[in-house]
Amino acid sequence: MQRLLAVASGKGGVGKSVLTANLGLALARLGKTVVLVDLDLGASNLHTCLGIRNRNPGLGSLVWKQEKSLASLLVETGQERLWLIPGDSLLPGTANLDWGTKRRVLKEMARLPADFVLLDLGAGSSYNVVDFYLAASQGLLVINPEITSVLNAYSFLKTAAFRVLLSAFPPKAEERAEVLAFAGAKTEGSGSSFLAFAEELAGRFPGKADLALASLRSLRPQVILNRAKAPEDADLGYRLRDISRKNLGIELGFSGFLLEDEGVGRSIAARQPLLALDPASPFSRAVQALASRIAISPEPQDRAWFLEAEGLEGLAAEAFT
Repeated sequence: MQRLLAVASGKGGVGKSVLTANLGLALARLGKTVVLVDLDLGASNLHTCLGIRNRNPGLGSLVWKQEKSLASLLVETGQERLWLIPGDSLLPGTANLDWGTKRRVLKEMARLPADFVLLDLGAGSSYNVVDFYLAASQGLLVINPEITSVLNAYSFLKTAAFRVLLSAFPPKAEERAEVLAFAGAKTEGSGSSFLAFAEELAGRFPGKADLALASLRSLRPQVILNRAKAPEDADLGYRLRDISRKNLGIELGFSGFLLEDEGVGRSIAARQPLLALDPASPFSRAVQALASRIAISPEPQDRAWFLEAEGLEGLAAEAFT
């Protein structure tokens, strides 16, 4: 069964596209058929990480009905079992999709002949990004060991929690109005959380708010700490977990601890994934370990997947071994 894996970040420049390219290659080398979809619709550059020239029709061609299917946009990457669907920042309006278009794109993704479809999402917390993230069965959230990265990741999670609650009710439902009112108030420091609000809503609207509560409880993003320099960088990952748990009621898992690796810069200049250039580099080894965990994990039913029992410290210890 195909798995749709979204890769997101609260801010740009954290290494999300580089991770997507290398993770896709690592899964392909494990015998999986992988399609990478560049959904950074305003600034697509995944093709650059793979050494592919920007001369192929991309997702914008489907949006503007110049192509009839996503499969017709598949581009060979030069790596066995790894394919790319380019983004398209050259066609106007591609970065702002209505919900009907997003549904059409998702339906087309489900038809792709692949074991894994990896979505390289745009940075930030726009509804385009968050909606695709929530539509995936599995989601990675990439952060750097920097306060700004953690704060932007929290903003992303808060928007995701809001979208989960809002989308559980019809447009003119009374419950939706209450969600809007709650989200418009500052929850930080109030002693409340999105989950507590959803539980209270389910108590007052039995049967109607149950879906919202169940959906919010199932939201468990998997955090990738990228560009780590020391085991102590794990502390920022736990800070994100703590503020998300307290203010949102969202539990985070940790799936990767990737070391700062000067080889990444060389690979970008060479326009090749580092895994192809130097499989023994620290970054490549960590990505291969992440891919192995993903490949053997059971098909997720509630987004709680391949959690590491030892937490981020265990992943850090593995990275420095």
